[in-house]
Amino acid sequence: MAKQKKAGEMGREGMSGIDKLRLRVSAMINNPKARVERQATIWRLESDSDLAWNQVLEDLAETDGLEMTQNEDGTVSLRWEAPSEEDLSFEEMAQAPELAVQHLHDEAPF
Repeated sequence: MAKQKKAGEMGREGMSGIDKLRLRVSAMINNPKARVERQATIWRLESDSDLAWNQVLEDLAETDGLEMTQNEDGTVSLRWEAPSEEDLSFEEMAQAPELAVQHLHDEAPF
């Protein structure tokens, strides 16, 4: 088990600064509270390079349906609308947690 933990740590150390930032921003956006409220506030750490921060903001700006607001304190507020069922692919609908939970509670037909 110690070897597995060490391998996971090495993987993070081997990530580029932009990859670490993307992962952190993704975690902020995918936070359960942010998903329910359809909004998140992201911020830059001192360790984030100008290049990485600007690239992530540029990537987010190109995302359809995402509203970005630069705040006075340097943070960026993100807001988005819930996707309609027409916007979701079959794979996304199949992975929806509420569908999985509902399916697990169905009684067996026999």
